[in-house]
Amino acid sequence: MRVFVTGATGFIGSALVRELIEAGHQVLGLCRNEAKAAALAAAGAEVHRGSLDDLESLRHGAAQCDGAINLAFNHEVFNDFARFTEAGQQEQRAIEAIGSVLAGSARPLVLTSGTGLLSPGRLATEQAPLPPGGLALPRNPEAAGAALAAQGVNLSIVRLPQVHDTHRQGLVSRCIAIALEKRFLAYVGEGLNRWPAAHVLDVARLYRLALEHAHAGAVYHAVGEQGVALRDIAHTLGARLQLPVQSLAPQDAEGYFGWLGAFAAADIPASSDWTQRTLGWHPNGPGLLADLERLELPPA
Repeated sequence: MRVFVTGATGFIGSALVRELIEAGHQVLGLCRNEAKAAALAAAGAEVHRGSLDDLESLRHGAAQCDGAINLAFNHEVFNDFARFTEAGQQEQRAIEAIGSVLAGSARPLVLTSGTGLLSPGRLATEQAPLPPGGLALPRNPEAAGAALAAQGVNLSIVRLPQVHDTHRQGLVSRCIAIALEKRFLAYVGEGLNRWPAAHVLDVARLYRLALEHAHAGAVYHAVGEQGVALRDIAHTLGARLQLPVQSLAPQDAEGYFGWLGAFAAADIPASSDWTQRTLGWHPNGPGLLADLERLELPPA
């Protein structure tokens, strides 16, 4: 299968490109950066020049392929959260452009969403519906996907937890940056709230399986660990970074975490039981805490 991949040079995308090529697929990867284009070509993919804002380049890329996976998102918003609405709108336009080419065909499109905030305080399953009004964030790829499915797009969704290796760990990476700035680790209250997680190589394999099986309307959870307590994350990082750890009162969370304070006390475990049974996907990569114990530290 020839696969159009957006976000092909990103954290998950780079692992996905290798996974697809090793499985015998051809990859057409979206890229606008010359240095990253060279790395993408070296990995065995064909480079497709373009960007999320160049909708014609997205349509042209999808039109050349047997299926598409959308991983691209402007992650710079995690440093400037005020731009989150803009990034969400950009993502929606990109999804609509790719889907417009695939509508009415059997060619699969796999979109990316998240497990967070589906059912706080309860184990979120693949059947968990979006809360009324959508997620409490200015990003809603599942709504864009639903509109495309109604137009005849063979669409499925992969919901991500905190995706990690020893270099990057989703929102935990933001926690690390805050800790290095403030010189201590923190969690809220008893820190028993949980975040789900999965190793990046397991996640890449799940995207490939979702594409190959092409079950229209399916929602998959890329969850290797149902929930890792924030207190355990903080203490593991404290030991690795040699920084003290302390508990914060809920009213002090925003002062320490900034915009991440809205998530810092969230208990958002998630299950992937149905995904594993349906796709034969069995995550076997290192756990989040194991990767944090081997965290790649920035130069002194």
